[in-house]
Amino acid sequence: MFSDRRAAGEALGDRLRGERDPVVIGIARGGVIVAEAVARVLTAPLDVLVIRKVGHPLQPELALGAVAASGRSVTTHYASEFDPELLRALFAQQIERARALEASLRDGPSIDINGKTAILVDDGIATSATMSCAIEHARATGASRVVCAAAVSPADSAQTLAALCDSIVVLVLSRDRDFAVGRFYIDFREVDDGQVRAALERAKQQP
Repeated sequence: MFSDRRAAGEALGDRLRGERDPVVIGIARGGVIVAEAVARVLTAPLDVLVIRKVGHPLQPELALGAVAASGRSVTTHYASEFDPELLRALFAQQIERARALEASLRDGPSIDINGKTAILVDDGIATSATMSCAIEHARATGASRVVCAAAVSPADSAQTLAALCDSIVVLVLSRDRDFAVGRFYIDFREVDDGQVRAALERAKQQP
C-alpha cells in the first residue's frame, strides 16, 4: 500500500528517471497530486489534463467512453449499442464540462508537448478509458513519445494500454476481481480544485 498520492508519485518518479525531455501531465484531480511528485523527481514541467467519463444515462457507472477538454474522445464497446445521436450529445456535454473545469484549474495556456515525451500520470487506473483518452490527446498534440504512469492498475487494463502508448509504468498490477484504486492507499481522500491549482502553482516555482 502507498501512504498517500505523494508517496506513490515519488516511487513512480524513481522508475521514470530515464525518460528524456519529459513533460509530466497529471489527470485531474487525484492524478495531479501524484504527478507533482513525479515532476519534482524528474525536474520536469507539470501540467493538468481533464478527462471526463461519459456514463450511460441510466447506469452512470457504465462508461460509454471518455473525453478530454481538447475534444479528443474514446468509446467503449458499450457505445456501439447506443443511439448515435444521443451518444454525440452526451459526449459534447462532457467535453464542455471538461473544458470549463480545465480552464478553472490552469492559469494560462497548456504546456506545449510537441516533440516531447508526455508522461501521463494518474493515481490509479480502473478501466482503460480515461488513460486511453489521455493518450489520444497526447498523440494529437504532437508528443513524440507517450508514457503512461500510475501507481496501480488491473493487469488487463495495463495490457490494453501498453498497446496504445510507447511505455507504461505501473507500480502494482492487480488481478483482484473486486479491484478499487482506493484500497491501495492508506490516505485516499478526495482531491479538490484548490489542491490541484496549488500543486500546479508550486510546480511553476520549482527551480
